[in-house]
Amino acid sequence: MTVIRADGHEIEVSNTDKILFDDAGITKGDLIDYYGRIAETILPHLAGRPVSMERFPDGIREEGFYQKEVPDYFPEWIHRAEIDLVGGGFQDQVVCDSAAALVFLADQGCITPHIWLSREGNLNCPDKLIIDLDPPGTGFEPVREAAFLVCDFLCEIDLFPYVMTTGSRGLHIILPIEPVLSFDRVREIAINMAGILERRHPDRLTAEIRKEKRKGRLFLDVLRSAYGQTSVPPYAVRARPGAPVATPVEWDELSDKTLVSTSYTVGNIFRRLGQKEDPWKDMYSCSQSLDGITEKLDEFGGG
Repeated sequence: MTVIRADGHEIEVSNTDKILFDDAGITKGDLIDYYGRIAETILPHLAGRPVSMERFPDGIREEGFYQKEVPDYFPEWIHRAEIDLVGGGFQDQVVCDSAAALVFLADQGCITPHIWLSREGNLNCPDKLIIDLDPPGTGFEPVREAAFLVCDFLCEIDLFPYVMTTGSRGLHIILPIEPVLSFDRVREIAINMAGILERRHPDRLTAEIRKEKRKGRLFLDVLRSAYGQTSVPPYAVRARPGAPVATPVEWDELSDKTLVSTSYTVGNIFRRLGQKEDPWKDMYSCSQSLDGITEKLDEFGGG
């Protein structure tokens, strides 16, 4: 048993030599070290957001699981948000507001803390809209091309998007928005956007939910715009070979053909951050209004 001190708390961590990522030889101790070290960068993106924990206590070769409700044995100092459940009742979910919380979750085998699109105090209104570019195969080039198509369209309607490698297969395109509209309304807008993009590029993009109807086209997934849905936060580790890290990038970086969704990992992300500050550092101070967006979308054939 090892004791780590963070934010005035003493956290007992165990089995730090347990291998979580066989191919890269990354241990639970390495994961704990990573989240402790990345805390200053990742915490602004987690602030106030309930977390769904993706846990792999026996490593990524074994089956993992998602856990939303805070277990009884979690220490009292772990911040909790009381969530109203759609079917009635409520449950407490973790809110990561400190390096200590990140270290504790990593010791629980939480590789990825998936976060809500809204924050405490205003959980019914998202502060971002996400378009997940989900490729039909393993190649990244269709994702790169689709990202620029989506970016161009959003700029046409006077919205400035941000982009992030997911550490999996695709990219997330994010619009930071003023948290004044309901999830249902934001979802309606996102579906409208995806429909316009599909009609503009019918051979390359689709908003079709059913896989058998996508016919090899890249899926514009906007389904995260719903109460209780989550997304991977920037700088979170993914439970995939090599321990890739979801990483915000500048749009001009996306033109680099060597960049793929898994380019950044636990092993190289700090080198990047030592050379380039977080591109999303000021993103939430640039929240955009969706006032009048319906009229703008109608001009492009939305409906």
